[in-house]
Amino acid sequence: MVTDKSRSQGDIDRLRREHRALDEQIIALESRRFLSSTEETEIKRLKRLKLHKKDEIAALSTARD
Repeated sequence: MVTDKSRSQGDIDRLRREHRALDEQIIALESRRFLSSTEETEIKRLKRLKLHKKDEIAALSTARD
């Protein structure tokens, strides 16, 4: 039987992996010497999504305690 705690830990682990993947995408884009306006917009979008993942992790962590 899957408990709420193990399910939420699984969700937290998944969100952390997604958060790290977004960070890697941002780093890859920011390492370019020149960015197009589309790439700059994409970095902003990725950063917002990364922040949203962080907020979700925090909410799940708080709810779990």
